Amino acid sequence: MSQDDRMQKIVSLCKRRGFVFQSSEIYGGLKSAYDYGPLGVELKRNLMNAWWRDMVASREDVVGLDASIIMHPKVWQASGHLAGFSDPLVDCQVCKERFRADHAPLVEEGTALTMEFADKGRAKTALGVALQLLGEDSDVTLERRGKELIGATAGDRGYVCPNCQSPWLSEERQFNLMFRSSIGPIDSLSAVASAIESGAFDGLSGRDLRTKLDGLAKESAVYLRPETAQAMFVQFVNVQQSMSMKVPFGIAQMGKSFRNEITTEHFIFRSCEFEQMEMEFFCEPGTDDEWMDYWSNARIEWWRKFANNPEKFRLRAHEPEELAHYAKGCFDIEYDYAWGWGELEGIANRTDYDLQKHTQHSGQKLQYFDPHTQKKYVPFVIEPAAGATRGVLVYLDDAYTEEELTDAQGRTSTRVVLKLHPQLAPVKVAVLPLVKKNGMPEKGREIVQGFLAKGIAASYDEQHAIGKRYRRHDEIGTPFCLTVDGQTLEDDTITIRDRDTMEQRRIPMAEAIAEVEALLKG
Repeated sequence: MSQDDRMQKIVSLCKRRGFVFQSSEIYGGLKSAYDYGPLGVELKRNLMNAWWRDMVASREDVVGLDASIIMHPKVWQASGHLAGFSDPLVDCQVCKERFRADHAPLVEEGTALTMEFADKGRAKTALGVALQLLGEDSDVTLERRGKELIGATAGDRGYVCPNCQSPWLSEERQFNLMFRSSIGPIDSLSAVASAIESGAFDGLSGRDLRTKLDGLAKESAVYLRPETAQAMFVQFVNVQQSMSMKVPFGIAQMGKSFRNEITTEHFIFRSCEFEQMEMEFFCEPGTDDEWMDYWSNARIEWWRKFANNPEKFRLRAHEPEELAHYAKGCFDIEYDYAWGWGELEGIANRTDYDLQKHTQHSGQKLQYFDPHTQKKYVPFVIEPAAGATRGVLVYLDDAYTEEELTDAQGRTSTRVVLKLHPQLAPVKVAVLPLVKKNGMPEKGREIVQGFLAKGIAASYDEQHAIGKRYRRHDEIGTPFCLTVDGQTLEDDTITIRDRDTMEQRRIPMAEAIAEVEALLKG
């Protein structure tokens, strides 16, 4: 089976069995928007609950937060997200910095440049990138002197990269990362209409017209958050003081984020609306490398413990040229998807960048007072940031299995089974009466009610032949099936069937709950 076929089968199973549906499907669907069906919502909830249990509930040094999706626009101005909302953005092809073209330093064509970098390693990497961009036929001679590159000249763009002074830049493009909405009684459309009637836009075109329109819209503009992280920085002091937390400690949050992605792809891998599981771990500067190692290893082991194929997860360090402008270092936890290796979670050393930025823009000091050393400092931050929706896709792919079976008559058939970890499975146990008579349904429902009373997700299923019911629950990942048959009526025993091995054995009906609880924990 090719990887493309495998992915198509997973997508088909998701719809057929109620994991994921295309949003607004009866109206033709909405690109990059998905609805999680009865089983999908349980799988996602189980995954996020497991993350919360292990990252927050079982630790003394991490607390939770549930922040508003809509925050003050100045939050996004301070974080840098607003810089490219309605202005021409450019990417530096050397240092990868993204910046506003109208904020870049102006340089005349032919001006000699000195490109500067944070350290010698980054300068060395930048030299290699620049030489590739120049090509073999170029007569430009670049020379590295420590942390600088000498020899480049400015092109006809009229500006260079504000971060490293590179002249090698992408084309300008409008990139609206965040979804904009409005709040309050001010109607921006009415303001635009009034401006048009008054002639305020007469003679304006291009960038000037857009600037005017954007100014009117900003009076009531708010934005759907593109990440959950910023609220944890903004609330750092409130959380630390209200909970008497001592550095090092973390603030964790799960929830929806929204990004107006230019490219959406691979089913739920990249979409405009998604759920994140993020934690900001605040530590004393100088201890950040140690905590970076700790969280990188802890997080990849967490993903592997629920997997059938732990070798399909890897930890990849970012190269210097890949690092975000705020990052001292970063690791990606990658998974070998059907289309190849791709990101599942990032663990970044964000230094004190965010707290310093919000301090500058708000005027409020976001720092920590150490009662032992009597010193104040701005903590460094290690950020493990995972995608819950990507996690769902990862474990669906990891669990999807096709097995060839041969019956007593020598006939072969294919069994599709989702070998989901029992903690993640949407349904933990299914109760199946062999027939719909002779008191078997009543016995079955009695067993189901016992499981539900214990908080164990159980399903009662009496439709179709017993073999088809087994296959149906194999396909949705139910770890255990309990069958009520004629012998149950005689001695109060039932058959328990294991999803992965298909082995069956009889147990006392009275011990069913305890038996399944033990298997789920095991």
